[in-house]
Amino acid sequence: MSRKPAAPASPATRTAAVVGLGYVGLPLLVELAESGYHAIGIDLDPSKVGAVRGGRSYIPDVAEERVAKLRAAGRIDAATRFERLAEADAVSICVPTPLGKSREPDLSYIISAVDSIRPHLRAGAVVVLESTTYPGTTEELVLPKLSDGGREAGRDFFLAFSPERVDPGNKRFHTRNTPKVLGGVTPACTEAAREYYAPVFDQLVLVSSPRAAEMVKLLENTFRAVNIGLVNEVAIMCERLGLDVWEVIGAAATKPFGFMPFQPGPGLGGHCIPVDPLYLSWKLRTLNYTARFIDLASEVNTGMPSYVVQRLVLALNERRKPVKGAKVLLLGVSYKRDVGDVRESPALDIIEQLQRLGAKVSFHDPFVPRLAEGHLDLASRPLTDAALKGSDAVVVVADHSAIDYARVARLAPYVFDTRNATRGLKRANIERL
Repeated sequence: MSRKPAAPASPATRTAAVVGLGYVGLPLLVELAESGYHAIGIDLDPSKVGAVRGGRSYIPDVAEERVAKLRAAGRIDAATRFERLAEADAVSICVPTPLGKSREPDLSYIISAVDSIRPHLRAGAVVVLESTTYPGTTEELVLPKLSDGGREAGRDFFLAFSPERVDPGNKRFHTRNTPKVLGGVTPACTEAAREYYAPVFDQLVLVSSPRAAEMVKLLENTFRAVNIGLVNEVAIMCERLGLDVWEVIGAAATKPFGFMPFQPGPGLGGHCIPVDPLYLSWKLRTLNYTARFIDLASEVNTGMPSYVVQRLVLALNERRKPVKGAKVLLLGVSYKRDVGDVRESPALDIIEQLQRLGAKVSFHDPFVPRLAEGHLDLASRPLTDAALKGSDAVVVVADHSAIDYARVARLAPYVFDTRNATRGLKRANIERL
C-alpha cells in the first residue's frame, strides 16, 4: 500500500473528462481544472451543462467563484455529447448507482456511460470508475466492454476503480484533502491512474485490485450503517426503559478507548449509507451467503421513520388530539444538517405516513425551498411565530444550525426532537427520541 504519491506528472497539456456532474462529478471536475488539466464535464442534463458553461455552480460545496474563474480562463467546459471524450487523456465515471424497486443494484447508469464512452475512447486513455458498486463490477462489467474489439487493459487503455468519498456539507474534508483509494486491473493500470490523480489529491492509497477498492467503500459505509442501526435500537431500548439515550451516549463517549459515539435519528438518508451496504448484501446472496449484520441494521434503520410517526401519534393522543387533522410542522427535510440534499431522506417517509393518517403536514427548511419527490410537492413555509403557535406538533427531522430551537420550544405547543437539537432546554413540551 502506497501512502504518498511520487512527484506528480504535470497535467498542463493533458485533458481530463468527468462523466456525470452531480455531487461527486462537479467537485472532481473543478479540482481537475484547478490542478492544471483542461477539464470537460459530460452530462445528459442540459441545465447542468449550461450552468458550467455559464460559470455557475449548483452544488453548495463548490463555490461559484471557482467555476466562474476556471471558465473564464478556458480551463473548464461541459457538454451533453460523448464525442467530446475523443479529446480526453483520462475519463472519470461519476454516475449514480441507485437500488432497483426490489432493492437490487441498478447498474444501468454505469452500463450506459461505458457504452457511450467506448466508441470515443482514445488510445492509451485512463478510465477510472468512481461510482459506488459491488466488488467485481469494474473487472466483470466495465473491463469486457472496454476490451471489445481486441483492446487490452494495461496496453491500449488503463482501467481502475477509485471510490468517491464525498461528504456534503463537510467544512474540513473535501475532494483534494480526503485520501483517495485506487486500484487498477493491472499494475500498469494502477500506475497510469496514479499519475492521473497524483496532481489532484493530497494523498493516494493504492490497493491491489479494483475489487479491493470497491470493497473499501462498502466497508466504510457498512460500518456506519451498522453502528447507526445499533444506536437507533439503543434509542428504542432507552425509551422503553425510561432513559435519555442522549445522556447515555454522552457519558459513554467520555471513555477514551474502545468506544466511538454514533448518534440516533429518524432514519438514514443520502445516497451512500442507506444504499451501499445493500449492494454488498446483494452480492453476497449471489454467493449463497447472508450478510446478517447488514440486513438487520437495514431493518432497524428503515423502520425508524415509522417509529417516529408512532411516537408522534402517541404524543398527540396524550394531548387529546387525533392525528387526523392535526397540524404537523417538520423542521428540516434534508437528510442531514445544513445541506439541501433530500436523497433517501427519512423526512419523505415521515411525511407520507403522516399524510396517510390524515395529518396536515407542512415543513420549514432553509436549504430546501421546495420538496418535489414522488407524489410530494410542498413548499417550505416561513418559520413565523404564527406557524409555530398554530401547529399541534413540531418535529425536528434535520437539525439545521440556522434554526433557533429555543424560540421553537418557547412558541410551539409540542416539540418532538429526533436529533437532540433542543439539548439543554428543559421544557415540558419537549420530547426527544
